[in-house]
Amino acid sequence: MKTKFFQWILTCGRDCSRSAERANSLCSRSFTALAAILICGSSVFTSCSSNEDNSVVPVEPDLNIAKNIIGKWMYAERNGQPMVTNRKTVYTFVSPTKAYMSASLNTIQELGPQWNDKVEVDVAINGNKMTLISHPDEHMTVVDESIVTNIGNSEFTCDSKVTFTVDGVFVRSGEYRIRYEKATVDYSEAVLGTWEGRCTSEGSVFDDGQEHRWEFKADGTYVYYVRDGENWVPYDENALNEYFVDGNLLCFRWVDNGVENREWWEITIADGKMFWTALRQNEDGTTFTATFEMTKVAE
Repeated sequence: MKTKFFQWILTCGRDCSRSAERANSLCSRSFTALAAILICGSSVFTSCSSNEDNSVVPVEPDLNIAKNIIGKWMYAERNGQPMVTNRKTVYTFVSPTKAYMSASLNTIQELGPQWNDKVEVDVAINGNKMTLISHPDEHMTVVDESIVTNIGNSEFTCDSKVTFTVDGVFVRSGEYRIRYEKATVDYSEAVLGTWEGRCTSEGSVFDDGQEHRWEFKADGTYVYYVRDGENWVPYDENALNEYFVDGNLLCFRWVDNGVENREWWEITIADGKMFWTALRQNEDGTTFTATFEMTKVAE
């Protein structure tokens, strides 16, 4: 086919030599057609090359975080592992720019113990990025920069970088994949009053075989009672005994013989019964679940 094509071009050239006037007209039309053919072919190949070079850039879906984040959320997992109860944090988002954070932490040696009872948090949302800035005390600043990867009615996940500074000096940072679960109830009012019960997880370090009694007061303090014969008496009326409830997270702190102690529980309350459960971690890294069951004492 190529041979015939070039023979046609040569024929056009011979026709041009026989008659200048005819050749001018014919060659002009012929070479114009040839040029058009070559240009069209070039355009086709260029178009194909362009399509191959242009990669498709995926567009992140708009998760409408400003709307869907409103509510109360608690840590459930970190890097795919269940979060032990003593490391759990609760965030309550009241608007797209404001939240409150609760956590009782004593596992970060560089920062010391933290008692965060609904600490105010500034929130900034830009697309699927959410930045949380809080000041647990007058010296510390915590910046949590998160990319939200999924959010629904009951949970959301994000990739977070958390940075701690004290008096403007960097202390530590960490990057984590966090999964939050939405808290559907808040027991801060239902917990008020006096409760009596015992550990129901036999064999755990909390199982002393004894009944226990706590009186939770509205000012954030509590009284722990012990039995004296047939009577219940306060264990130490002058000791530090504080608690807070945020959602279903119950945190205690108290001083015994000059040493501060802490406890963390996830609770449910219904029909005059209160149930505590907590995921604990042993020194060797293994975990176990501790449970308590209590009944409300009639006033």
